[in-house]
Amino acid sequence: MKQRHLLSGNLMNIGNFPKLPVLTFYIVLFTCLFTATGVKAIDITQQIHRPLNSSVDKSSRDVADRLLRQGKQQLSQGLPEKSLKSALEALEIYHTLGDLKAQGSTYDLLANTYLKLGNIKDAEDALRRQLAIARDNQDFQNQIFALNNLGSLFLEKGENIAAQDTIEQALVVARNVINVEGQGLSLSNLSLVALRRGDYNKAIKIGEYALNFRRQIGDAIGEANTLNNLGDAYLAIGDYQNTIGSYGSAMRLAKGSFERPNQLRAIDGLVTAHAAVGRYDRALELLENRVAITNSIRNPAEDLKYLAISGDIYEKMGNFAKAKALYSQAISIAEKLEDSKQQTLLVNRLNDLKGR
Repeated sequence: MKQRHLLSGNLMNIGNFPKLPVLTFYIVLFTCLFTATGVKAIDITQQIHRPLNSSVDKSSRDVADRLLRQGKQQLSQGLPEKSLKSALEALEIYHTLGDLKAQGSTYDLLANTYLKLGNIKDAEDALRRQLAIARDNQDFQNQIFALNNLGSLFLEKGENIAAQDTIEQALVVARNVINVEGQGLSLSNLSLVALRRGDYNKAIKIGEYALNFRRQIGDAIGEANTLNNLGDAYLAIGDYQNTIGSYGSAMRLAKGSFERPNQLRAIDGLVTAHAAVGRYDRALELLENRVAITNSIRNPAEDLKYLAISGDIYEKMGNFAKAKALYSQAISIAEKLEDSKQQTLLVNRLNDLKGR
């Protein structure tokens, strides 16, 4: 079973963010893990307690398996509403069949889907149900994954102590059953908890230890995620050499694995680090590479992020005319996205440049 990252990306965006260089403000500003969509979620309990169908047979299982595969594909395609419908239909059939293992897999998909829909409450409920099933079945690997995902969710809610306690439970299970993948995942997440709590040296120590387990099993995506966490920690203490080294390694691994989120996160970190030490040309070059990656998804929010960060760099370089042009383009996109907060911040930056 492959490792799942429910809350991949910039976990540092909520709560007490460490004091990083000014450019990081823009990178954090345009990252949002939980986007409310207004979609009304369907209650899981209501769904699985519909009347049972006595005619269930192998064909029903085939239908459920197809729905589960379809739901995963729909989520990967950015269609969470359709994924939710498919997952709940699959769950109803698996419940009728009494297949707990398949229900656990479906709850995993539901948790991911609810997060994409901004429904944290139901995501947590799905994770707790997945964990209960894994414990009932003495399925230690899924216990490790569910505990880590639940801990990551607590971290996103700003509940750092609950996050640490939950992830530590996962680490104990992983060590007891000598699960290398689970130990790497749990240690990486504990490093992130330390980072969120401002204990940067501890975050680095745990993160470096986590890398040993990631590398033992050739988990390139997991290693890239841990390296990005380390990059954040090194950046927080101003160690730019190790910052650039960590983000650079993460970027190469993610690129080789065709894993876009960690690749973009690494580029954002490198842009911040290079700009912080005055390497503006390299920062702009990295931003152009970022555009080449995001152009295929045609996401206005990514365009907005690129324009705002580029504007900030040109402003630092003293090229105020270029900075104003970029800020103006960014404001136009913010208006179309109806993002009043970002629009206000950009207008203020533009006003600050008047007369320059």
